[in-house]
Amino acid sequence: MKRLQSLDFMRGLIMVLLALESTGLYEHFFKATENTAVNKFFLQFFHHPWNGLRFWDLIQPGFMFMAGVAMAYSLHQQKQDGVTWNNSFLKIFKRSGWLFFWGVLDYAVRPKGLSFELWDVLTQLSFTTLVAFLIFEWSALFQILFAIGLLLLTECLYRFTHVVGFDQPFVDQFNFGNFMDTVLMHKINADGWVAINCIPTAVHTIAGALAGKLFLQSGHKGDMNKIKTIVLFALSCLVVGYGFDYLGITPIIKRIATSSFTLASLGWCLIGLAICYWWIDILNHRKYLLFFTIVGMNSLFIYLFFEIVGARWFNGYMTQISSGLLNLIQLPQFLVQTLSSLSIFVVEWSICYFLYRKKIFFKI
Repeated sequence: MKRLQSLDFMRGLIMVLLALESTGLYEHFFKATENTAVNKFFLQFFHHPWNGLRFWDLIQPGFMFMAGVAMAYSLHQQKQDGVTWNNSFLKIFKRSGWLFFWGVLDYAVRPKGLSFELWDVLTQLSFTTLVAFLIFEWSALFQILFAIGLLLLTECLYRFTHVVGFDQPFVDQFNFGNFMDTVLMHKINADGWVAINCIPTAVHTIAGALAGKLFLQSGHKGDMNKIKTIVLFALSCLVVGYGFDYLGITPIIKRIATSSFTLASLGWCLIGLAICYWWIDILNHRKYLLFFTIVGMNSLFIYLFFEIVGARWFNGYMTQISSGLLNLIQLPQFLVQTLSSLSIFVVEWSICYFLYRKKIFFKI
């Protein structure tokens, strides 16, 4: 089975962007460019506060979408190797369990003690992966109808449940998603994130699996026809997603993953995959991809590293060393902060490079 190089690149690109974000690099540039035209560019590296869509709002959907594409290739290989559905299910169930565990662990340690939270992307992915697997053998039409059903379910939950105090569908802190968080975790996220985002964002993983199955088809569909199919679906998602927001039907809100957001972000994910597949897998432009592939091949490891180790210890330690040395030569503060962030990233990338050279890949 031919390896999908565009998948390796996109997964690596997402992880590189996340790793750079974890170092505080985007914050340094955003603050340094205040009151300038270029500041709007760096604003795109932060989540939209509520109704709207920025570039950074596409990272998590891309992460879950890529997981679906990868699952399609993995299950195809398992089928060729004679692995039964039951054994594949056990593997996926185990993987989902570990994803849930690491997702909870990521947020478990707080300054005031231990905490149980379900807002991490890995926790969400544990649910969407299992759902996408369970319907994987369905026809494409029925999978699409199921995905639409998940979006309709989300709409109904937010619009028609009428829980006292949480009956304003698209208002932060007063919607059904916030209510479910009080049920599941006895708390509400101050930034508006909700645990039941896993329901609509399962659409991203399902769509990724469908795209992967499309790429794996041989015979009557050539590569360019596959790209045309993906672009057609992408444009449909973009029109409906942005259309719902423009017409005031359902606002695009990433923090509660409204149906309009799910569709609009899925459209961009599909466009990104189509472009990368055309450029990398069809035209065979693979120069300089190794930089991203090295990180993407150990995506789970590096994510947990900068989320748990980096955020709680490593970043501060590295910043103290690098900034202390750089201040000796009296560089401007912005340059010191930027170089400190980049030094953190270089060390993290180097760890991934070492693992890549040793052929050590952390998988669950």
